[in-house]
Amino acid sequence: MRVIAGIYRSRILDAPRGTATRPTSDRLRETLFSVLAPRLEGARFADLYAGSGAVGIEAISRGAEHVWFAENAPDALRAIRGNLSKLKVGGGYSVEDRSVGHLLRSLVKAGRLVDVVFLDPPYEAEEEYSATLGFLGREHETLLAPGALVVVEHRKKADLSERFGVLERTRVLKQGDVALSFYAVGAVGADAASD
Repeated sequence: MRVIAGIYRSRILDAPRGTATRPTSDRLRETLFSVLAPRLEGARFADLYAGSGAVGIEAISRGAEHVWFAENAPDALRAIRGNLSKLKVGGGYSVEDRSVGHLLRSLVKAGRLVDVVFLDPPYEAEEEYSATLGFLGREHETLLAPGALVVVEHRKKADLSERFGVLERTRVLKQGDVALSFYAVGAVGADAASD
């Protein structure tokens, strides 16, 4: 696994040992970041269920202002912290080691708006998808910056809803057995926010 582009381009990243963590492949990250590229410079980025931290580190490498990593598996946390240390990333990130929910609630409480949210829970943890997307869809005004994008990595055959609160799915990119679903605040949510 490697950083694809930016200031840490081609640097090797470590993944947690064992099969409990499934890192996003280099190829899928390349697809993801070709879509996200125009949004990254100066962006506030949340890497939820971060695993090795490869997605968030890619965002840092490409100019994100701040990345929040949320992960609570001990081996994955060691990998994230080890990768950040190995690359000598001096700042512009935070690691939340309790839960995704704790990070999201703390961002809401602090009034921190996020431009891009990436979430990649374990594929079999269907309740994590709906709980996290539901929270983002309800708390969009206090958590998502105007024009924010939420991207979900999931099994291609997963039955994700087209809508979570005001979040509407706008695009799906499939690659092998995996897919990326892109969500944004829909017209109804945008109208409610402007009232």
